[in-house]
Amino acid sequence: MPNASRQEQEQLERIMADSELVELDYQPPLAWPALTAFLALRGAACSVRNAPPHFVHTIELHGRRGWIVARPDARRHCLQVAVAPELTDALLRLRPVLRHLFDLDADPAAIAAHLRRDEKLAPLVEATPGLRVPGTTDAFELALRAVLGQQISVKAATTLFTRFTQHFGTLLTTPFDGLDRTAPTAARIADARRQDIIDRGLPQRRADTLQHVARAIADGRLTLAAGAPLDETREALLAMPGIGPWTADYITMRALGDADAFPERDLGLVRALGIDNARQLQDRAAPWRPWRAYAAMHLWHQQSAGG
Repeated sequence: MPNASRQEQEQLERIMADSELVELDYQPPLAWPALTAFLALRGAACSVRNAPPHFVHTIELHGRRGWIVARPDARRHCLQVAVAPELTDALLRLRPVLRHLFDLDADPAAIAAHLRRDEKLAPLVEATPGLRVPGTTDAFELALRAVLGQQISVKAATTLFTRFTQHFGTLLTTPFDGLDRTAPTAARIADARRQDIIDRGLPQRRADTLQHVARAIADGRLTLAAGAPLDETREALLAMPGIGPWTADYITMRALGDADAFPERDLGLVRALGIDNARQLQDRAAPWRPWRAYAAMHLWHQQSAGG
């Protein structure tokens, strides 16, 4: 995403100055530019904006809709977060959501000490210390993005996700030009006409997959949240038509916060390691346990940075 204009930066600084900030501590280091770039690259243009050092995100939380602006205070090892007035009554619920989104409970020293034992990962860990596994503010939003991203590029999936958010998301007013939607809810997609989903650019079978997931979440048969039982949830995902290992692993990695989840059929990871197939990838990644999700992030980051 292009750098924010001076006018936009000044607006964000005013908002931060005029707001009572929520502070979220973390263990340093924190690779904030890499974290927010990853989120913005996969977020809908109408709900996410990366304006370094600020990161803006619209949020729907238990029926309340608003926005947050976050930036790091590296000296004090905390994130400072300005919160829309509509969300201030929900701060107790919002705090853990934001900690999950930015993976603030990670122990980067322990993760780095383990991963740098690998000669391939060691220089990546040194180059981007404190790289996190981005979470989500809403589990269905992440599942939607994962299903849309099956077998297409990140850029193409983000275009689809923006299209879905513009059509099925909820309109809201924000101070930020172009940020005017929250992501679609599971209930909204569950109740949508299948043709309406197909018309957004999905083939019929993938539209069916999306509605299977949405209906399972909407009616409580499937819970995607940090702390949910990992093995049971992964098996429940794999039992759904159109959900394969890559999608299930990606969802458990980011929605459930599984530090050892690993999309072992990811072709980008195969290419990054210079190996031949997914079976070799599984064997190669075994020594990275229990931090395979962070290893995947380092390899993806290397690819996005052109390394």
